[in-house]
Amino acid sequence: MTSHAGPLQPPRFATWLVNLFTSADEGSIVGDLLEEFSDLASKSGRALARRWFWRQTAKTVAHLFGAGYRSAPWSTTAIILGGFLLLKLAHGLPDKLLMAVTDRYLLYWSNHFQAYLWVLKGLRIEYLIGSAVVGCIVALAAKGREMIATMTLGLVLCAMAVVATVWVVTTTGDDSYLWNFPWHLSDSLVIVVGGAIVRARRSGATHRLSGA
Repeated sequence: MTSHAGPLQPPRFATWLVNLFTSADEGSIVGDLLEEFSDLASKSGRALARRWFWRQTAKTVAHLFGAGYRSAPWSTTAIILGGFLLLKLAHGLPDKLLMAVTDRYLLYWSNHFQAYLWVLKGLRIEYLIGSAVVGCIVALAAKGREMIATMTLGLVLCAMAVVATVWVVTTTGDDSYLWNFPWHLSDSLVIVVGGAIVRARRSGATHRLSGA
């Protein structure tokens, strides 16, 4: 009985990550990794080759991240700072809008308190939508460095969330604040997702133009 092995393919998600960080003139990086993966898989097996590919993906992404930031440190920092301020504005708008509506229709909310609680819960979704929009805007401004800018902004927000959570829990002794920590991390995640969307669309447009 003859077995038909499929083509040797590296992890798709790892390949996608490398593509997110490579520019049009760095396309050979992905090609070289794929070629080395194919050679290693044919000689040492697919499992070992996949582990090797993941290690190379981490090294390549870290290298491209550092190189991309060093190529334009001041403009990238300015974009990240602008994204941070824009995020504060985006997160403040739902609260201000709710306060204005509450002041105007206080009697309505008093008679429909459960509806008011549902609106408060919905604010978290609006925060995430605002974060995703900010991630897209930051990525649009950081052309060619979309992932660098959005990931750096996300890491800064994560660090601030960790410090703030530890400080509040330590000061108040109330560990219930830990339940809000995943929401702070989700902000960072959707910002990076917004950057990935913009980067993927730009890469797709570039490939279509080069193939035309």
